Amino acid sequence: MNRIKIYSLMIGLMMAGTSCEKALEVSPRSEFSPDNVQNTDAGIKSLLYSAYAQAQSQIGSRFVINDSEMCTDMAYNTGGAENGQLITIINFTWDPSLSSFAVEMWEPNYRSIRDANGVIENIAKVNTTEANKKLYTAEARLLRAQAYANLYSWFGPVPLRTPETQVGNLARATDEEMRTFIETEIKAAVADLPNPGAEAAFGRYNKGIAYAVLAKFLLQTKQWQKAADASKAVIDFNYYQLFGSFEGLFRTENKMNREMIFVLPCRPEDPFGNWFQAGALPAAYKSSTQFPNFVYKATMSNFATMYRLRTAFVNTFAASDKRKSLILTSYINASNATVDLSTGDNARSFKYWDNATVGNNSGTDVPVLRYADILLSYSEALNEITGPTEESLRWINLVRRRAELPDLTLAAMTSKDIFRDALLAERGWEFVSEGKRREDLIRHGKFISLAKARGITNATDNRVLFPIPQSEIEANKLCIQNPGY
Repeated sequence: MNRIKIYSLMIGLMMAGTSCEKALEVSPRSEFSPDNVQNTDAGIKSLLYSAYAQAQSQIGSRFVINDSEMCTDMAYNTGGAENGQLITIINFTWDPSLSSFAVEMWEPNYRSIRDANGVIENIAKVNTTEANKKLYTAEARLLRAQAYANLYSWFGPVPLRTPETQVGNLARATDEEMRTFIETEIKAAVADLPNPGAEAAFGRYNKGIAYAVLAKFLLQTKQWQKAADASKAVIDFNYYQLFGSFEGLFRTENKMNREMIFVLPCRPEDPFGNWFQAGALPAAYKSSTQFPNFVYKATMSNFATMYRLRTAFVNTFAASDKRKSLILTSYINASNATVDLSTGDNARSFKYWDNATVGNNSGTDVPVLRYADILLSYSEALNEITGPTEESLRWINLVRRRAELPDLTLAAMTSKDIFRDALLAERGWEFVSEGKRREDLIRHGKFISLAKARGITNATDNRVLFPIPQSEIEANKLCIQNPGY
């Protein structure tokens, strides 16, 4: 699999701005004229890769992670320009004008949808093989469905734009229409996608990614049997596997390992870098005995904003949990003083450190879907169907063993509720700084109640959804805002 091929195609596309026309302004112009885009294999593939570029954009990934964690019991922030918007996330005072809702969440997903629609609409005219037509269509349908699943998670039902519904003003779909469309599109795409490992380049979609996206969508919408079936389909490929070391899973030298089902691929140069670590570094960081292999250099950025973890959350880790090894609780600063971060909501996630970081940009890929997520999803779905069983415990215990924790037992997991709470806790420990905590708490019915317990008076029930960005409300006269905004 050639990662370089897809990177080289993404370079121009990701720099291209927000329009389809700009995305295709490459040399020589004659090769990618509007007619050729609609008729040639190279042209339609460039449009497909533009949809991929939006779906796999690293730009703003830290905002998506932080908007999904700083409104929870997991993360916190102080300082710097970013705190101006993150404090609204922490305090549940966000409103439709918050830039990250539009720029990092709404717009990239709709650009991916736009380009995927272009592929689907024009594929019949393309001079290529029937096999290619089926493959490109399947990829486009999955890209579009995944984008809608992302939007649904953040905003609820949204305008359902397809080649048949490209008018400027378009009302939001109903909840049933949205759910049916996402599920149907993913299932339709599966047949014409390759098996995991058989895709033409790293980052292009396969059947395993399709079932993983479906499993997570069905889990979040509490369609337990369907979620279990989709999760088991991923497992049954016998392709994916847990990486042996939790810490090693995220290192750049282990990119493309078989736990990473789908990632945002990063490189230590702008605009391909992962910026999260620059915000997670504490003030005047020099070194740490916890991370002796991370060599901080003056050429690396250290943001004024501080991405922190809440002390109460960090203290829930077992002392022996290997996943805690990626949480910084003490460091040596530039004055050679030891600074304790173990209290005051001060600990830092070091999941994304990279010695080759240049400025803000590290090369550590941002995981979107990991095999561990599928195993825990399968356990959760089985528990909701039957309660604790040896089978439902089997999959969570695989994840726990890598963390060097003892197996959960039926003697301890005596009810569906007890096991449900254990699963939620496990997901918290496993997915720190991967942007999953908000949706997990919402699914478990604890998003609002835990915020109220932290004293967040603005945590009202309507805030389980983010508001539709104000820019969309103004541009699309038929798009109605979510209640309470």
